[in-house]
Amino acid sequence: MPDTPPHAADLAPDMAPDLPPSDLPMSGIRVLDCATFIAAPYTAAILGEFGAEVIKVEQPGEGDPFRKFGTPAARDTLAWLSEARNKKSVTLNLRDPKGADLFRQLIAQSDVLCENFRPGTLEKWGLGWEELKRINPRLVMLRVSGYGQDGPYRDRPGFARIAHAFGGLTYLAGLPGELPVTPGSTSLADYMSGLYGAIGVLLALRQRDKAGNGQGQYIDVALYESVFRALDELAPAFFKIGKLREPEGTGTTNACPHGHFRCGDGKFVAVACTSDKMFERLAQVMGRPELAAEDLFKTTRQRLARHKEVDGIVAAWMHSMSRDAVMAACIKGEVPCGPINSIADIAEDPHFQARGNLLHMMDALVGEVVIPSVLPRLSDTPGRVTNLGPSLGADNDAIYGDLLGLSAEDRAALKDAKVI
Repeated sequence: MPDTPPHAADLAPDMAPDLPPSDLPMSGIRVLDCATFIAAPYTAAILGEFGAEVIKVEQPGEGDPFRKFGTPAARDTLAWLSEARNKKSVTLNLRDPKGADLFRQLIAQSDVLCENFRPGTLEKWGLGWEELKRINPRLVMLRVSGYGQDGPYRDRPGFARIAHAFGGLTYLAGLPGELPVTPGSTSLADYMSGLYGAIGVLLALRQRDKAGNGQGQYIDVALYESVFRALDELAPAFFKIGKLREPEGTGTTNACPHGHFRCGDGKFVAVACTSDKMFERLAQVMGRPELAAEDLFKTTRQRLARHKEVDGIVAAWMHSMSRDAVMAACIKGEVPCGPINSIADIAEDPHFQARGNLLHMMDALVGEVVIPSVLPRLSDTPGRVTNLGPSLGADNDAIYGDLLGLSAEDRAALKDAKVI
């Protein structure tokens, strides 16, 4: 890697036109984010990247527990700095009646609320949907929970790892007969639910703006449902023909060769031969065109019937060369093949650089922080990151003073009472 990593603006200047904030798609929308960790806050972050004003509402003295999650930095953690991008931070105790009153005042001047308390928690504090809707009929409220707002499991706590398991994904992950694994050991369900949450908010805002009455609505997202929705034919195949899909390891029962292979230098690649034409190309690349003959492995059915033999032939060829050599041969032969990248590989990859996928930001205390760039990419009004995750309560004076009109004396009294 170079000593001084390139900045996104240096890599792709045409991808970030210098537009005034008012020209971004979500400008004029105010979002309250009183959620914790990733799922609902990720929705708020996406909206903030495209111009929404996002106010993070956090518990005084503690803040979002996500501030302590991951690799520590000079302040908070690297995870917080990345995922709380573009947000303002205020502290507010929603359990205190004075805090709840301030929250109602914020609701009255907001468009969207993102929350992920266990179902019934906001209602217990007098801040449920019916109350908030009465205060602001135009409000759009995103509610993310482990199991949804209803159903027999609604009161159970939910986390991404549990959602992967309950939603059917973990059962499929790993090698046959071995302990199931968490795919990538990431919070995939949180990010997926955050994406569905963003879609839901945009749909609700669209409906609000086109309807004559301008009414808002709430969105109910369950972590496990986001996972279950992404499992292709799992449900129809079971209910139609009784197919119980089992773990398939690095391959699949639908195509061959279609999996992961080790190269001679110990690095790995992924190969996807989803058609007979793709296998014919691979056979040519390997210098074994006879493998695609009609009496051998021409069809997917033939290859699946002898998949261990086919995979063995491909594995032996892959192991005879370095990963770079394998990639070069497959690219030349138009065989779908990709390196299985670590983050170290990604950091040096010219395509990630050319696409501006790595955004370099500066923080006064932490210094330079590299974060994933904005998605999706819009040609005329692309999103942007203006700041990393804020310090706890950094915007108390601006929000409570300028927006709600509280005097310095009132703010000081609320702070002393641990309301803010």
